Amino acid sequence: MTGGAGAPVIGLIAGYGRFPLLYADSLRDQGYRVFCAAIREESDPGIGAHVDELTWLRLGQLGKLIEAFRKAGVEEAVMAGKVHKTRIYKLRPDLRAVKLMARAPDFKDDTLLGAVAGELDRAGIHLVSSIEHAGDLLPGPGLLTRRAPDQTEQGDIAFGWDLAKSIAGQDIGQSVVIKKRSVMAVEAIEGTDEAIRRGGALGGGGVTVVKVAKPGQDVRFDVPTVGVDTVEVMVEAGATCLALEAGMTLVLDRAEMVAAADAAGISIVLEDPLAHAGGGEGSRIPS
Repeated sequence: MTGGAGAPVIGLIAGYGRFPLLYADSLRDQGYRVFCAAIREESDPGIGAHVDELTWLRLGQLGKLIEAFRKAGVEEAVMAGKVHKTRIYKLRPDLRAVKLMARAPDFKDDTLLGAVAGELDRAGIHLVSSIEHAGDLLPGPGLLTRRAPDQTEQGDIAFGWDLAKSIAGQDIGQSVVIKKRSVMAVEAIEGTDEAIRRGGALGGGGVTVVKVAKPGQDVRFDVPTVGVDTVEVMVEAGATCLALEAGMTLVLDRAEMVAAADAAGISIVLEDPLAHAGGGEGSRIPS
């Protein structure tokens, strides 16, 4: 269902990947009229077919974003899709963004995004959680694939969980690549896919990937997301197991992703974070 003329308007700030397209579809199915501000350097060129109105802007055009949302009557907005961190150092900010960055104590993700959210709020535009309308894109605990993690992989999940949480809490990355309780790779600015490739190469395949949300994750931005492309990278790297944080990880194109994983013999499990709260020896696979 597409939002009609009298439907509530929601603003969508669209970044990289399929998530913004799927999220826009979900919003329209729920009766919203979607006004999309798509980032030229990141957004899928086909985003226009999934929204009601569209404007394109460059990363750093904060003033244009606010002006476009105001003209469209947007009072509530959501961010969907990542912005590659390396682009932060190449952007050409407008005057409003320059002033915001000059006030920022550092260029960490949460600092900059929090400042953007504050600027939007001052303009009368409330930024809401990116998982608020996620629906089936946000699964709970359980095994997604036919194959469950074996004993070695369970040990690697348990070993990698606290490490992943630690680096996430320091705003370094959200993923680690483990083999036989040794760290093959830690995600940093390059992103999850490149960390998987590096970890797989260093480990000679047979690695486990653990991806988590930050402790105290601000769910308005940068929610962990996986999809078919994640499995494709794992196959390329020879990775055999993917452990995700249930209730905090968006799974895109789930049927296709699981089918690809099953075909490759990869195990994917959504872990209950409470099972890791005590830091126990074994990773518990939810039933």
